Amino acid sequence: MADAYIPESRWRMGVAALLVGGGLLLGGVALARGLLGGGSDGARPGTDVSRVAFRDAEGNRHTLAEYRGRVVLVDVWATWCPPCRRSLPEVAELQRAAGGAYVVLPISVDQGGWAEVKPFLAQNPQLGLTAFLPDGGKALEAFGPIPGIPTTILVDRQGRLVKRWSGYGEGLARRGLDEALGRR
Repeated sequence: MADAYIPESRWRMGVAALLVGGGLLLGGVALARGLLGGGSDGARPGTDVSRVAFRDAEGNRHTLAEYRGRVVLVDVWATWCPPCRRSLPEVAELQRAAGGAYVVLPISVDQGGWAEVKPFLAQNPQLGLTAFLPDGGKALEAFGPIPGIPTTILVDRQGRLVKRWSGYGEGLARRGLDEALGRR
């Protein structure tokens, strides 16, 4: 009898661990959605996102409206995010290559703000990345919910959403940018 009880208790502990873990995961997703972009159904292509505001390392406030006439690639990322870390070299390369036709804006959603981002950038000088932070808790809301990071958002020359996706795939940002620029 004692042997039969042990597997059942292990099974119950396993089920309890799955329930707790699942609850934490769902809570984390809900928290991330609340922090990363509002509770609407999501911005659709053509939505004006020019009011999205962010700050540079000196504290200067900017909006996407400043970039009218250029395609904008926004990369929403965080220092603690492994897929973000894999995507940053490509984002940095695109940022360095940007000219008059487009701009790349890596916007970090680290809760610690510059206290986390500046040391990360200092530890990774090979990136040569110029990063930004959202200008307040609802700054990215115009993009709609951001279900995960990295999330890439393409904005056309008039400040309207073209395309968005979450996750990293090698070359996706470059292909999306080429498409938005009419190179494909």
